Amino acid sequence: MAGLAQRRRVLAGLGALATTWAMPTWADFPDVVAQIKNGVVAVGTFLPSRNPQFKFRGTGFVVGNGNLVATNIHVVSDALEENETLTVALPGTGRVIGRAVVRQASDADHDLVLLRFDGPPLPALRLGDSGAVRDGQEVAITGFPLGASLGLVPVTHRGIVSAVTPVGMPAPSASQLDARTVRRLAMGAYNVFQLDLVSYPGNSGSPLFDTHSGEVVGILNMVFVKGTKESAVAMPTGISYAIPAHYLKALLVP
Repeated sequence: MAGLAQRRRVLAGLGALATTWAMPTWADFPDVVAQIKNGVVAVGTFLPSRNPQFKFRGTGFVVGNGNLVATNIHVVSDALEENETLTVALPGTGRVIGRAVVRQASDADHDLVLLRFDGPPLPALRLGDSGAVRDGQEVAITGFPLGASLGLVPVTHRGIVSAVTPVGMPAPSASQLDARTVRRLAMGAYNVFQLDLVSYPGNSGSPLFDTHSGEVVGILNMVFVKGTKESAVAMPTGISYAIPAHYLKALLVP
């Protein structure tokens, strides 16, 4: 009897450990999204004489010490008008709170930029191990599809990593080689995440995160999506691409 009781205690202990270390279920996903939304911002410009004063350009998310925002370089590449400033907007209840930003660091080869703002820090998202991402992994993005046309409300789309695939390969003809592609060819191809996940113009710069842990493993990049913005809105392909987060980590190193 004593041996039976001991075995039962051992089995009960193993059951408790299994419960403790079990992966989160989909029931936890809304909690993950709620945390991610706290660190997602709209990236754009502010001009006092314009109506509306804030002009949306893309999505960004808070990283590092809470005073840095990561996004794509192409989101902030357009020239500024006189008195126009780069700004990140924090969606609020019925209003938008803005913070002026300046460029802190950039990586043109991987279309990444860090923007810095002063004042109280915001909740920073955790960066995960993008080198451990596998085909079929469940991921999601949170951002602002179509920007201000749908209102500055963070929207989440969920999908999987379809493939870890190289970019920077030769274009079909010389006429299709632009400066960015030539630069990639010079540095060699690098891997990005191809996603089975619908995204839209405005999602550029959105954090790509693991649906279980909430760790950011990539940054959505709409440059790799073929076709015009109009066709992407009318007929989204369901194929998107993201830059692995380890390139962003390198920017964060002083």
